Amino acid sequence: MTATTVNAPDRAKVRNIGISAHIDSGKTTLTERILFYTGMINRIHDVRGKDGVGAKMDSMELERERGITIQSAATSCEWEGHAINIIDTPGHVDFTIEVERALRSLDGAVLVLCAVGGVQSQSITVDRQMRRYSVPCVAFVNKCDRAGANPLDVCEQLREALGHNSVMIQHPLGLEADHRGSIDLVTRTCYSFSGDNGETIEEIEIPADLKDIVEEQRTKLVEALADIDDAIAERFLDGKEITAEEIGPVLRAATIARKITPVCLGSAYKNKGVQLLLNAVLAYLPSPLDRDYIALDPDDESIEINLVCDIEEPLVMLAFKLEDGQYGQLTYCRVYRGTLNKGDFIHNTVNRKKVKAGRIVQMHSDEMSDIDVAYAGDIVALFGVDCSSGDTFTDGRQPVTMTSMHVPEAVVTLAITPKKNTNQANFSKALNRFTKEDPTFKVHFDEESGETIIGGMGELHLEVYVERMKREYQVEVIPGAPQVAYREAITVRAEYNYTHKKQTGGSGQYAKIGGWIEPMTDEELDGDATFLFEPKIVGGSVPKEYINSVGKGFELATPEGLLIGFPVVGVKVVLNDGKSHAVDSSDRAFQSAGRFAFRDVYMRAEPVVMEPIMKVEVEGPEQFSGAILGSINKRRGMISGNESQGSDVKVEAEVPLKEMFGYSNDLRSSTQGKASFTMEFAKYAPVPASVQAELIKEAEEKKKEKK
Repeated sequence: MTATTVNAPDRAKVRNIGISAHIDSGKTTLTERILFYTGMINRIHDVRGKDGVGAKMDSMELERERGITIQSAATSCEWEGHAINIIDTPGHVDFTIEVERALRSLDGAVLVLCAVGGVQSQSITVDRQMRRYSVPCVAFVNKCDRAGANPLDVCEQLREALGHNSVMIQHPLGLEADHRGSIDLVTRTCYSFSGDNGETIEEIEIPADLKDIVEEQRTKLVEALADIDDAIAERFLDGKEITAEEIGPVLRAATIARKITPVCLGSAYKNKGVQLLLNAVLAYLPSPLDRDYIALDPDDESIEINLVCDIEEPLVMLAFKLEDGQYGQLTYCRVYRGTLNKGDFIHNTVNRKKVKAGRIVQMHSDEMSDIDVAYAGDIVALFGVDCSSGDTFTDGRQPVTMTSMHVPEAVVTLAITPKKNTNQANFSKALNRFTKEDPTFKVHFDEESGETIIGGMGELHLEVYVERMKREYQVEVIPGAPQVAYREAITVRAEYNYTHKKQTGGSGQYAKIGGWIEPMTDEELDGDATFLFEPKIVGGSVPKEYINSVGKGFELATPEGLLIGFPVVGVKVVLNDGKSHAVDSSDRAFQSAGRFAFRDVYMRAEPVVMEPIMKVEVEGPEQFSGAILGSINKRRGMISGNESQGSDVKVEAEVPLKEMFGYSNDLRSSTQGKASFTMEFAKYAPVPASVQAELIKEAEEKKKEKK
C-alpha cells in the first residue's frame, strides 16, 4: 500500500466525535449516511446486512449477522473543509467498555435518540459516561419518520431525565410518514430532502402553518442563550432582533462548556437531516484546540500537567484500544500533543519501554491507509507496538501519563473447557488476546475445580467471545451455566483484638492489633474503592513501619468471604491499638495478624450476600402489557415505571441478575416475539434471607465435594 503524506491541517478544522446511544437508535445507520454524504463510500448498505454486505462500520461477521455493533469502529472523513474523525460505538450495555474508551479519547459526541422511544436506559448510561469525561454533545433525534415521533418531547426528556439544558436548533418539516426535512431555527431556513439517497437538499419557504411555532421555538433558543450571555440578554430584553451571526458563537461556546445541548432531528434511514447534523458538528462541537486535557506526572500522580494541542510541543499520545489484526496488534491512539513521524522512537511511560513507530495508519472501519505523520488532535493506529490499553506514549522529552479510564466490574462468570485437548494452545491464545483487548473480559483458573472461568458484563458479552473462539481460533468450548458474580458485605460495626503469635525455632512471629471494622459510608463508596484502611494509632503502640502491613493483611483477606467465598466489598478497617515485640515483630507478622483478625471478626459484623441488580427496560405492544409485567414479577423484579407510547408500552424495573438468565426466551414466548428488552447493571443489594440460606448451603456442599 502506498503511503500518503498528510499535511497538518488547521487544528481548528479537526473534529473528533463519537456516535453513541441506546441500542437500536440508529447510530450505525447514521454513520453509514455520514460516510456516504462525505464521499467515503459510494453506496449505502443496510445495517442488518440484507444486501449481503452490511454497514461499513460493522465489519465483524458477527455484527452483520446479529445486526448490532460489538466493537467500536473508527473512520475519518471530510466535510466543508474540516477533517472529522468518527468512532461508532455499540449500544448494547454488554459492550459498554467500547463506549467508555471512545469517549475517553474524543472531544465531542453525537447523542442519538429515538423520536419515539426518547431517553432510554442506555441513553442514561452513555450520558453518565459523557459527564465522566466532560464530553460536550449535540443530540440527534432520529427516526422522525416513525409513527408516534415527537422530537420536541424528546428534547424535554433530555432536560427532565438527564438534566441537560437542551434546546431545539431545528424544527421538523412534517413528522411520521410526512417527514420530509427540517427548519434551521438559527437562520430560519427551511430544508427539504429528496432524491434516492437524500442527496438533493432544497431551500424552500417555511410553510405558513409552521411560521408561528418556528418563531416560538427560536425564542426558546434565544432565551436559553440569554441566561448564559449578557450581551444577548440585554438585546433580548430590549426587544431587538437576535441574528444568526450573534447566536452562533454563543451557542458554540455554551455547547463546549456543556451549558447547552443543541438538538437536531431527522431520519438517518430515510436519508433526511444528516447533512444538517454534520453542519452542527462543525459549528458547535469543539476542535482539539477547544478542550482542556490533563496529564499526570508518572512519578507523582498528584501533580497535574495541562496539555495544549500544539504540534510543536513534546509528544503525548494515549493508546485507547487494541485489536489483533492480520498484521499483528493494531493499537488505536489519540495524539494529544506534538507530532509523530513514521520511524520515530516512542516511550511507554507505563512499562518504561522504548519502541519504534514503524507503521502509522488511518482507519476506515476494517480498511486502512498508511500515513507518514500524525499530529496533535489526530486519531491513528500503530502496528507492532506492544502495549496495554490505556498506556501513554511520549517522545521522551516530558514523561507524563494520561488519566485512566473507568473499567466496570464483571457481573457474570462462566466456566469453559475446550472440547478437544489438542485445542489447548489456541484456547490460551484466544483468552490472552481477548483479555488484552477488552479490560472488562476477565479470566482466571480455578485451581480447586480445574476450570477456566471467564467473566464479563452479561450473557451476550460472554456468548460473543465463545463464538469468536470458535470462528477465529477454531476452538469449540463446552460452556457451563452462567454464574452470578456475588459479593459479600458487612452490616454492623464489630471490634477485634487479635494476637498473632508463632514460634518455630529461631526468631518467631509476634503482632498484636486492636480496632474495629465497619461498613463504608455512601461518601466513602463514591468511586471505585471497596476497601478502606484508617490507622488511628497514638503513641506508637504499633511501630509506624508496620501499620500499612496491617491494612494489607486485612485487604488480602477480602477476596474470599466466609459466607459463600465471594469477595467482600465496602469494608472499612480502623486500627487504633496494638503491640509489637523487639525481635519477633515484622511486616510479615503484622500482615498475618491483619489477615487472621479479619477472619476472626468477620461473622460478628453480621455479613450478608450481595447480588447484582439490573435495570431492565422492556418494550412491546400494549396488548402484552400484562404478560410483560407478569414476566418481571415472577423474577423478583421491582417495577419502577410503566408508561404507554402510542400502541406500545415501556416497563422499567430492577431485577436480580440471577433471575434474568433465560429471560429472552421467556419474553419471546409470552409476547409472540413482539417485545424486546435491554438491561444494565444498576447496583449491588442484599439477597433475601431465604436466598442467602440456599447460597450458603450450596457453598458448603461444594466444599464437601472438593474434599
